[in-house]
Amino acid sequence: MIPNKNKRKSLEVTVEEMRNFSYAYIEKYSPSKQQLKTYLLKKYLKLKSPNINKNNIKDLIDVVLEDLEKSKFINDKFYSNSKAKSLIQKGSSINKIRYYLLNKGIKDKFINDTIEKIKDENEDQDFFSAIKICKKKRIGPARDENNRPLFYKKDLGILARSGFDFETSKRVMDIEKEEYIKIINLL
Repeated sequence: MIPNKNKRKSLEVTVEEMRNFSYAYIEKYSPSKQQLKTYLLKKYLKLKSPNINKNNIKDLIDVVLEDLEKSKFINDKFYSNSKAKSLIQKGSSINKIRYYLLNKGIKDKFINDTIEKIKDENEDQDFFSAIKICKKKRIGPARDENNRPLFYKKDLGILARSGFDFETSKRVMDIEKEEYIKIINLL
């Protein structure tokens, strides 16, 4: 009976310790649920504690994550919306935002809601994001008029790697310098 009490106490201590690690990580990084789960798994699989069964760690982490979700310390919907806003401000395309959120372990339901919200707020978000990329990287309409034809394909490639489709990229590349300057002043 005595070993069971020690084991139970060590599990309670482990759960409390996990919560403390989680709070510290959340305070520092504001992660998604999947990021926090990965962090805790790595942290506890490295530990060499004889009292803790490594197979039970995943169950304990799930319990801690559920508790954190109920107390609203982690919220994937909020995470999805806030990351999308910051990526839009940087000039990221909708495709890039979608894949970023997928890589962070956000559920498809939250990603689709976020993308729909972006499209409702601004129907042509990719166009304006591509303009921001042109300004930041000094490509396309931001180039000198004499060099634009020389770098046309290269600039299209840069926009494609940034996640913009061909039609949007072509539309941005074909903008006149004066119109580009007007759009930049509005942004």
